[in-house]
Amino acid sequence: MIRVLLADDHEIVRLGLRAVLESADDIEVIGEVATAEAAIAAAQAGGIDVILMDLRFGPGVEGTRLATGADATAEIKRTMEKPPHVLVVTNYDTDADILGAIEAGALGYLLKDAPPEELLAAVRSAAEGDSTLSPTVANRLMTRVRTPRTSLTPRELEVLKLVASGSSNREIGRTLLLSEATVKSHLVHIYDK
Repeated sequence: MIRVLLADDHEIVRLGLRAVLESADDIEVIGEVATAEAAIAAAQAGGIDVILMDLRFGPGVEGTRLATGADATAEIKRTMEKPPHVLVVTNYDTDADILGAIEAGALGYLLKDAPPEELLAAVRSAAEGDSTLSPTVANRLMTRVRTPRTSLTPRELEVLKLVASGSSNREIGRTLLLSEATVKSHLVHIYDK
């Protein structure tokens, strides 16, 4: 059973995500939080496989801006020996948002308009440690790559094209005869560029 935490400041979004996830026999929503700080605390308490993390949370009780989902992701990754995998589910699709979340340690990035089957597949991939990008996000990254500041190697381009087509790290490794660790290394280099 994949244990999922929902981290979003909008209750209606959490309810929708819960409904989709609970339609699957292999996924259990074990909690919901509405702030980045609560997501960090829940992750550190343990028992979570995947966190569905929004990028931006509303103002705090005293009107101050809370940490972003990327900040929470980085803190979870920094402070835990075996952190849960973070899958960003958000409305924000700018290059800065996408790259910031990935650099913080998010394993995947989906937009909130993703179809239910895409969300379920992404949660399952994240639980296995595989990276997942929505087609829209992958296309944005491909566009960015087509006009690169720093050129990607031919192998990095092959990896990126397979990610854009929806392949998991494991599938990319099989296709290109690479280990999953090597695929992840190529993805890190792509994100750095």
